[in-house]
Amino acid sequence: FTGEAALTAIRRFAAEDAASRPPARPVVFTGSSSVRMWDSLAADFPGVPVLNRGFGGSQVRDSVHYADQVAVRYRPRQVVIYAGDNDVNAGRTPEQVLHDVQAFVARLRRDLPDVRIGYLAIKPSPSRAEQLGRQQDANRLVREWAATQRAIDFIDVATPMLGADGQPRAGLFLADMLHLNADGYALWRGIVAPYLQP
Repeated sequence: FTGEAALTAIRRFAAEDAASRPPARPVVFTGSSSVRMWDSLAADFPGVPVLNRGFGGSQVRDSVHYADQVAVRYRPRQVVIYAGDNDVNAGRTPEQVLHDVQAFVARLRRDLPDVRIGYLAIKPSPSRAEQLGRQQDANRLVREWAATQRAIDFIDVATPMLGADGQPRAGLFLADMLHLNADGYALWRGIVAPYLQP
């Protein structure tokens, strides 16, 4: 993930905010391309003031670095993050992913002490099937830590994406076998909806 790509995304968010006022106290979705490409986000959660601030290719550390621009400035009622997928792909260990998630939570809590935070589990995908074990280790570490924290939800979108054979369900993905198709997002919608604060 390059600094230039991130800056381009951040500038785009600023332009969108200038053109159209974001909702007050939104539920901010941020993280990598699985959020950025969730085009049906607002339609999927009617009655919830959602704001999509995903930026493709990003790792958890990028959301820490740009926390002001993608979350804090909106004074959100809730922040939902999907990140960790690209981290593991880049060679980050499950322990490093946990550390980065902890840093993200700490950064949000500094300015938003009461905000509820949801962490979407790292999804299994056919194109990264060889990383499944490390993804699951990272998910387990984050899940166990989140269970000890206040106002943090570990949202398991990953387990239902596995078939009976324990492998990622190809029917949930676009042709690249990495990003979700409409069926994949429909699955996520049903899992995520109960966690959102209207």
